[in-house]
Amino acid sequence: MQKNWKDMLVSPTASVRDTVALIDRLGSRAAFVVDGAMHLVGLVTDGDLRRGLLRGVELDASVTAIMNAQPMAFNRAELTTVRVRELLEVRGFLHLPVLENGVLVDVLLTETLLAAPRRDNAVFLMAGGFGTRLKPLTETCPKPMLKVGSKPILQIILEGFRDAGFHRFYVSTHYLPEVIYAHFGNGERFGVTIEYVHEETPLGTAGALGLLPESVGELPIIMMNGDLLTRLDLAALLDFHAAEDAAATMCLREYSHQVPYGVVRSDGIRLTGIDEKPSLSFHVNAGIYVVGPDVRRAVAHGQRIDMPDLLMQAVGTGRKVATYALTEYWLDIGKMNDFERAQHDVVGLFGG
Repeated sequence: MQKNWKDMLVSPTASVRDTVALIDRLGSRAAFVVDGAMHLVGLVTDGDLRRGLLRGVELDASVTAIMNAQPMAFNRAELTTVRVRELLEVRGFLHLPVLENGVLVDVLLTETLLAAPRRDNAVFLMAGGFGTRLKPLTETCPKPMLKVGSKPILQIILEGFRDAGFHRFYVSTHYLPEVIYAHFGNGERFGVTIEYVHEETPLGTAGALGLLPESVGELPIIMMNGDLLTRLDLAALLDFHAAEDAAATMCLREYSHQVPYGVVRSDGIRLTGIDEKPSLSFHVNAGIYVVGPDVRRAVAHGQRIDMPDLLMQAVGTGRKVATYALTEYWLDIGKMNDFERAQHDVVGLFGG
């Protein structure tokens, strides 16, 4: 299981004993000492712990007695993909603390960045919606760029794919695209490559497929709405798609609705039963797809079409469209109460 870097943080008031227990529990070999404003105060490695104990530092002493008060840290703007790989693979760093305006905003972990196999399938993120139901929050900010915790929704999505080994991203824009461009650029500071396609007029939920360049390649692409949070096992999804030899795969989510009344069963005018407030379950479209090259090319440049229509068109021509039941965490941030729930969920599931 990959570590959440925020679990590796300790306060300057923490004891050596507490820090030893934390490192032992996580198996992290290090802990980062931060103050209340998330400034990096120091670093404690398992080597620092051993040396401190040999010097006679008591277990109940403050962690500041053994920490390295001048740890090597890196400004986010300076960390290119090449630089990160050099530090992790060549120079042997285990952890790269990342600062932004002096504040610790990330810790890049060797086991996270190097463990996942590199996947050349392109990822297509749909980020052009208006987010009308989230006004006034979206009056000056596209919905995928609204912050959940400390990060925009779209960044959480992208980093989830990146940590699973994906590195090629395409992003579809329409509403306030400059906000997205300014934050992500070409993707280099996130360790990926990003290309953009822009919808001059809204083309529906599938029309942007017709704007993708042929450089996207022949591998199936994963297509995902830019307002979703999920812990979907992406490797399992791709493996399923390949095993089914499908032209496309649609992810499904179970949706339950409780009827607030007693539902009456009858035979004509004769009462046969009453189901009190039954719960009905359905499978709904989760907004995540695997799309093969034939289905992608079926969308003409500039054509307006929605994904359900495109997939049913494929079914109508004899192509196999598979369905994949998503059982992991999933949240569509469509309404204000969804946005508020995301703020609560993000800390435990996505590291805030």
